[in-house]
Amino acid sequence: MPQATTSRRAFLKGASVGVATLASADGRRAFSAESARLGFANGERPLVRYPGKRALIEQTVRPPQLETPFSVYDEGVLTPNDAFFVRYHLADIPLSIDPQAFRLEVRGHVETPLSLSLAELKSDFEPVEIVAVNQCSGNSRGFVEPRVGGGQFGHGAMGNARWRGVALKTLLEKAGAKAGAQSVAFNGLDSPVAPETPDFVKALDIGHAGDGEVMLAYAMNGEDLPWLNGYPLRLVVPGRYGTYWVKHLNDIEVLDRRFEGFWVATAYRIPDNDCACLAPGAPKGAMRPIERLNIRSFITRPAEDAKVAAHVAFEVKGVAFDGGHGIEAVLVSADDGASWTAARLGDDLGRYSFREWRTELSLPPGAHHLKSRAVNRIGHSQPLAPLWNHAGYMRNVVETVRIEAV
Repeated sequence: MPQATTSRRAFLKGASVGVATLASADGRRAFSAESARLGFANGERPLVRYPGKRALIEQTVRPPQLETPFSVYDEGVLTPNDAFFVRYHLADIPLSIDPQAFRLEVRGHVETPLSLSLAELKSDFEPVEIVAVNQCSGNSRGFVEPRVGGGQFGHGAMGNARWRGVALKTLLEKAGAKAGAQSVAFNGLDSPVAPETPDFVKALDIGHAGDGEVMLAYAMNGEDLPWLNGYPLRLVVPGRYGTYWVKHLNDIEVLDRRFEGFWVATAYRIPDNDCACLAPGAPKGAMRPIERLNIRSFITRPAEDAKVAAHVAFEVKGVAFDGGHGIEAVLVSADDGASWTAARLGDDLGRYSFREWRTELSLPPGAHHLKSRAVNRIGHSQPLAPLWNHAGYMRNVVETVRIEAV
């Protein structure tokens, strides 16, 4: 990321390079001739380039929602910065940030309010690193049946990165949370366009906020945060859905009460039961905030509808993750779930990271349905049948990849 002020004009100009697009003030847009077809009805989407990004799948423009093409996850266990998905809630995103003038405020129910520059955050505090998955709550929503409202993502609203920054615990200790502190609220530089739209503010309980793992990241995979992933500072909440990972973070408020803002008390809520699920069409009933990632696995190779040579060994590989217990095993089926064999796990980059896995198969001629099913260290696994809720959150069914041996 450039170390000088980036102007709106320069940002928009950058968006017009190549096949790129960013909605400009007069509404004109340049489309790529390329498109991606996601595996569900109405799944045709344009591929677009935004500043700092390769061609990604466009879901919406205002605010930007860009999905990672699924083939990227076969490139390696860390998702490249230029391919990392983008999810905003508010359309007035910051297009000009001076890193020299930027300040992070820590205020509220504290003994010593803080106002810290980006340089101070990088030089005055011991840096911490963690590899962690950021996944949108609605990842894979497009596959939900019966269909539900919201961004119709395929499987690409997720990414895994090595985050570097400052432990939130360190800042809370320096500010000195007063007795009676209950929660910590986080706000960023993006803003609502309409006055009736609630500002995007999220919160964590004080104990979670100070657990030493929640961090304020200024670097991602060894580089400054990409602009569209929260430059110059974002909250990283390992093991939780991306709704908590506030971008362009500039305000932290310690509260002496539970936070009851819209984006926690009303939005991002799931059925208050063990499966976070309901029968389609059933009333919502009791709800609770969405929190921890559930367990998932994906086959990244071979791709859907691939052709392989019959009776010749070929590699099957993929990734698995959960909300922080860690992956114990991944099972693979080549007969639509009738039988399962264990795959080999790759390097363990930490309990919040993608875990790569791989195995080899040799198949007779014909169509085959490959499946992968992860098991974590406390025995949780993925359901064989999809679960449903009104928002299409937390899909983690065992997915199927159809291939043909010829």
